[in-house]
Amino acid sequence: MKKRLGIISLFIILCIGFIAIWNFSYQTGQEEAYIPVEKDNTVSSIIPSEKGVFQRSEYALDYANMPVDENHQRTLNSYYKNRAYHGAPPHIPHPVKNDRTVGENTCLQCHENGGFTEKYNAYAPVTPHPEMVNCRQCHVEKKTDGVFKAFAYRDVVAPKAGVNNALVGSPPIMPHQIQMHENCLSCHAGPSAPKEIRVTHPERVNCRQCHVLNNKETADIGVFKRR
Repeated sequence: MKKRLGIISLFIILCIGFIAIWNFSYQTGQEEAYIPVEKDNTVSSIIPSEKGVFQRSEYALDYANMPVDENHQRTLNSYYKNRAYHGAPPHIPHPVKNDRTVGENTCLQCHENGGFTEKYNAYAPVTPHPEMVNCRQCHVEKKTDGVFKAFAYRDVVAPKAGVNNALVGSPPIMPHQIQMHENCLSCHAGPSAPKEIRVTHPERVNCRQCHVLNNKETADIGVFKRR
């Protein structure tokens, strides 16, 4: 009799345990699949390169509905011509009122959100990094069309538009690094964007969902073998 009661008691305990575990698992499954990131002094909860993609998202629909000004378009040729070499910061193609100006209260008046300037008959390019307010640290005036002394810079070939697709019909890859260029829409949308690289769908905003970075910068030298 005692043995029978022991078996029945064990069975009841197992049933209660099964019901408790199933109920806990079910309730846990109803929760949203989100784990909040705890902020501390060692771990950053924000990836800057991802955050920068959305910085100009509030203007995405404006860019999509904005008519194209055929008479004042920038081209890739003028885009690259404004640089000493591919990848270099563009120089300042217009006079600077004060040589001691660093940029925040002057440069950003035109280059933070763009706009048409009648003085230069062009749209002001939008900076992809408005948070870096010391503009003159990297951007300098162009003093001459020649060079003071011959130099031996390695000739870096600028990427061409329309040939950066991994497969036919696939989204083009990013042919440049994204450091200081996280804000995609600043260069690829709006009237100041070069027409060859102006996107047709700025309203999709999350550019890096489809466009990936090309990190293969060096040629493959094979397996290293020690002599």
